[in-house]
Amino acid sequence: MRAAVSLLRNHFGFAHLHVKSAQFEKYRFNPLKGKPLESVKPSSHNEYSKPKCRFMQYIRAGDTAKHLGMVSENGSKMIELSTMTCASPEMMQFIQQRYCMDSLLDSSQFMEVNDVMDDLRLLPPLEAPGKIIGVTSNYYDSCNEQKVNIPKYPEFFVKFNTAVTGALDNIRAHHIAKRIDYGCQLAVVIGSKCRNVPRLSAMGCVFGYTIAQDITARDWNVLMGGQTLLSKSLDSFCPLGSVIVHKCHVPDVNNLWIKTLVNGEQRQCGNTRNMIFKIDNIIHRLSQFMTLCPGDIILTGTPAGVGAHRSPSCFLKPGDLVESEIQKLGKMRNKVVNPYA
Repeated sequence: MRAAVSLLRNHFGFAHLHVKSAQFEKYRFNPLKGKPLESVKPSSHNEYSKPKCRFMQYIRAGDTAKHLGMVSENGSKMIELSTMTCASPEMMQFIQQRYCMDSLLDSSQFMEVNDVMDDLRLLPPLEAPGKIIGVTSNYYDSCNEQKVNIPKYPEFFVKFNTAVTGALDNIRAHHIAKRIDYGCQLAVVIGSKCRNVPRLSAMGCVFGYTIAQDITARDWNVLMGGQTLLSKSLDSFCPLGSVIVHKCHVPDVNNLWIKTLVNGEQRQCGNTRNMIFKIDNIIHRLSQFMTLCPGDIILTGTPAGVGAHRSPSCFLKPGDLVESEIQKLGKMRNKVVNPYA
């Protein structure tokens, strides 16, 4: 988990993450230098080195078994829950187990705490969510950038779960997509089955939060008849991770900064307080139309600064490095590669 450790421990730089199993071939990526499991603002204070309800999925080098871990905010320490408790090694099943987080934190002081070692291979925190639903134009600054009216009601799109990839994995520049764009988003992970949820109760349905990049083929989204579903669902067009942070560690989800860097240049710098439709409103509205299930993901929109609306437009190309950060949730680093790399 050199890269996993890397993303946990330090802002910039990954080492090798590797695995010798064909079963996990789809997670292959070019090694980078970095530390994805680390909090955005690490600290040497003791509290930051205690494993908390920051959950990751991983495998060990040369192994095929998945594990579920709980890592510290500075990314240096971890508890392997799937071998020390009754917790499932699968994040989806763990969410459905409905663990009491207070009890888990209390009992963690009696569990074996290990260093985050270099032999771990970081996986997407949720590999096959049942639904991935996104909100379009949900930031005031994004609407201003596009010169469009503030929407009266949220508008939604979907991505298929085959687009999911990990926090360190490659984004593939598919040959049918010529204008590939980025957009860092706060992703909400649903924790309980819900339907017709009142807005006042909506946040009780949330398990936690993670980072997503909503990669989009703008030429399909705009120029070729508005094929939004196709433009957003190409393989690798939904990087997630590196961890899911339980909501108990995010007391004010409506005041988190969001950043995207491309090749070291800051492209996006926003804050969730500028969301037009807050998370409780989004869950309330969606649940009027469909049942939301544990492990479903809601992408809550992206702030200004996407490539399509820059002057001149600036799209991703093979060789680019996309770095995504959200306060309290950590970071991702994804390299753009050609489809045959």
